[in-house]
Amino acid sequence: MVGTEIDMIVTDSLKALELYEKIFDIERVEVTDFPKGENEVIFTLYGVRFHMLDENPEFGLKAPNPENPQTIWFNIMVPDIEGTFSRAMNEGCTELQPVTELADFGVSNAIFNDLFGYQWMLHQLHQEVSFEERVRLWEEKGES
Repeated sequence: MVGTEIDMIVTDSLKALELYEKIFDIERVEVTDFPKGENEVIFTLYGVRFHMLDENPEFGLKAPNPENPQTIWFNIMVPDIEGTFSRAMNEGCTELQPVTELADFGVSNAIFNDLFGYQWMLHQLHQEVSFEERVRLWEEKGES
């Protein structure tokens, strides 16, 4: 078996799973039900495998927090950015950038921090714009 998995440490993987299931279309793969500090959750989101572990300092597993978020973020292409972003806000996530349409580039995006110190960037593709065209547009905007 081969593949890629994104691993992340959260204060409580069961609570994080509950949050993410309210925001995204999550498919559970494995979920334990042990005492806090010993749980792990594996889920897929649009075909990408995520593995969350409870914070457990005894094993060197330290979670980020909203005051000290990780420098990594997850960039998720969604079919309905307004609905997804609204669900995140309704669940207590913190808006970093509202839904912003970049019409010339054919996308909308938004950014939020979740309750566990992770940053999520959402994208919705409205039309295909080639890499060359995006570079040209970026260079033109830099000249103005």
